[in-house]
Amino acid sequence: MMHKCGLAALAGVSVLVGGSVFVALAMGLVAWPGAAVAEKPGAVKDAESSVHLPIGQIVLFSSGVGYFQREGAVEGNARVDLSFPVQDINDLLKSMVVRDMDGGAVSTITYDSNAPVEKTLKSFAINLNGDPSLSNILGQARGEKVEVVLQQTNATQPGTLTGTVIGIEDQKQPVGKDGTVNVQLLNLWCSDGMRSLKLNEVQRVRFLNPVMDSEFKKALETLALSHDTQKKAVSLNFVGEGHRKVKVGYVVENPIWKTSYRLELPKEKDAKPFLQGWAIVENPTDEDWKDTRMALVSGRPISFQMDLYTPLFVPRPVVEPELFASLRPVAYNGNLFGENERLAEPAERIRKSMESAPIEAKGVRSARIEGLKGEMAGKPGASGGGNALYARKLEKALDDTMRLSEGVSSIATASTLGDFFQYVIDKPVSLSRQKSAMLPIVNKDVEGTRVSIYNERTQAKFPLLGLKFKNTSGLHLSQGPITVFEGSNYAGDARILDLKPKEERLISYAVDLGTEVNPVPSSDNGRYTMIKAVKGVIETTTKLRETKTYTIKNRNETERLVLIEHPVRNEFKLVDEKVKPTEVASDVYRFELKVPAGKTESQVVTEERILSQGFQVSNIDDNQIRIFLNSPVTSDKVKKGLQSAMELRWAVAKTQRDIQEQEKQLKVITDDQTRLRANLKEMPSTAAAYKRYLEKFDTQETQIEKFQADIKKLQGTEFSQKKELEDYLANFSAE
Repeated sequence: MMHKCGLAALAGVSVLVGGSVFVALAMGLVAWPGAAVAEKPGAVKDAESSVHLPIGQIVLFSSGVGYFQREGAVEGNARVDLSFPVQDINDLLKSMVVRDMDGGAVSTITYDSNAPVEKTLKSFAINLNGDPSLSNILGQARGEKVEVVLQQTNATQPGTLTGTVIGIEDQKQPVGKDGTVNVQLLNLWCSDGMRSLKLNEVQRVRFLNPVMDSEFKKALETLALSHDTQKKAVSLNFVGEGHRKVKVGYVVENPIWKTSYRLELPKEKDAKPFLQGWAIVENPTDEDWKDTRMALVSGRPISFQMDLYTPLFVPRPVVEPELFASLRPVAYNGNLFGENERLAEPAERIRKSMESAPIEAKGVRSARIEGLKGEMAGKPGASGGGNALYARKLEKALDDTMRLSEGVSSIATASTLGDFFQYVIDKPVSLSRQKSAMLPIVNKDVEGTRVSIYNERTQAKFPLLGLKFKNTSGLHLSQGPITVFEGSNYAGDARILDLKPKEERLISYAVDLGTEVNPVPSSDNGRYTMIKAVKGVIETTTKLRETKTYTIKNRNETERLVLIEHPVRNEFKLVDEKVKPTEVASDVYRFELKVPAGKTESQVVTEERILSQGFQVSNIDDNQIRIFLNSPVTSDKVKKGLQSAMELRWAVAKTQRDIQEQEKQLKVITDDQTRLRANLKEMPSTAAAYKRYLEKFDTQETQIEKFQADIKKLQGTEFSQKKELEDYLANFSAE
């Protein structure tokens, strides 16, 4: 029978739990491959076939992003499924470019929402939140048509039923003599009426409504994708006919590609240094890069992140009808924000400090070799001739050159790219996931002059061994470390900033222990160069002079070309026109000085600073005015005017002292009158003392009137003298 065949095909999917049969959701409610269930008419089929697009081209930038292009072919209507880390979705939405090259079109691009999975699951017809049971799922499907396969306990019981879900019912049924058990029943409306089925006898349930069946599948897919919270799926739907090429490009965050250089310094005087550069690229993704075209761009385009992925829900207030509330809802503006622009470090600025290992000079290395010879010659059982031969071979090996150009060749073609510079890798690059690689991109002779660079703030006693480096490679050199070799020996490490072709830059890689510099500063206290008066204000110009003498002692066996870096101070200017710097950087002057072997040379740097100050004559004291009068740069006119101003000031001061004296005497008499009034009040008018006090009081009244008149007169004089002084100063101008 048909019912028996259907049950036999599904017998392997039942699971017995606690004495009852429970059907797994993913197996019982959704068809899966290999199930012996015929597809029902009207079922929805996928209109597109999924296509894999491998990465075909990569462009890495030195600003922390990379452009990735996927390439492949599609046939007819096709869907491309991609998976990206969550943190890349915003960049993807901002930059993705999709092209169907042969007449097709891109219909939609869909991606997993960033909303919580619980919110997404609630949007489906069947809510799978909270690990729902079979009864809970069927309870949500009330009114839907289903096909139910039952476990047949006898030949008369039907194996398959079709009906509409009415609901789930809980019943208590007797067990044994006095016991009861709770049984869940599935109530269906069938063609012959209502049926009630024990849920534990149900083996399989299938939705007959294609829309409901599709909804349930999507809910299960959402659950499956939510297991990997770090990845999100993006689907590109292409519509067209025939075989077509498609490309998908996007910019996402990627580790910057870095450069690392090796610089070989030649022993021959006229030979050029050799520069070898390596690009370091990294594949931090979970996908292998296989035979990809790669380009490395040396530039820093402005790149920022914007949250386009997170759904934005605007909170809406609940507004009561106008009948109940008279207030209208208020509209609020959102918060405004902008990205921070990262400024690139200027390529012209030389680094402020560097820690580097000292290099052994040739004489020091020779001494070390001689010591090795002596040590080996003293070993028991060894012949002196053999040891000397070994030492000579070792010395020759150490003095030999590295020959960096042998065995390595650049695999990149350099070219300009607008305002940027790019290295196009000549061969396809394969790089496994989570791996890094070094690619040779520079293999050129360059120009360089050996120098010793002294900067007091970097190393107070010794200069640094360095190179006046000129980029004659014809390539744009990105910033990075440089490992310097002299002969076959490691000489030290240096760092270089972005360097354009034909541009010069200093690099330093070791401490020059054979050269010593002693900087000795000196300065004067300043001297007036000009004093003039402008409407009662004395304007002075003071010149401050500072001198620093750099004494350089060269203890090496060869001549040293020393570059002295003296700080640039905008308020100072160099004085000696004969001593000019060979270079002026944004932060230092560079003076070049050749110091022969075993000799001492000096470099004197003198700077001046001009200070302008103004002094109000009415506010400064006499001592300051005497300084101006005694200065040799003060003209006779200024001296005469200052002398007159001092005399007027003295006249005002004398009048003020007279007023103070009169006021002091007036106060003495006024205080004494208080005493007399008290005595007169207490003493009888017939007493002899009373008459004497009264006469004295009368005399004091006359004196008080005189003092008050004198003070008033002096105050008038003071006012006139002050006005005369102010008028004089307002018109006092002289040079």
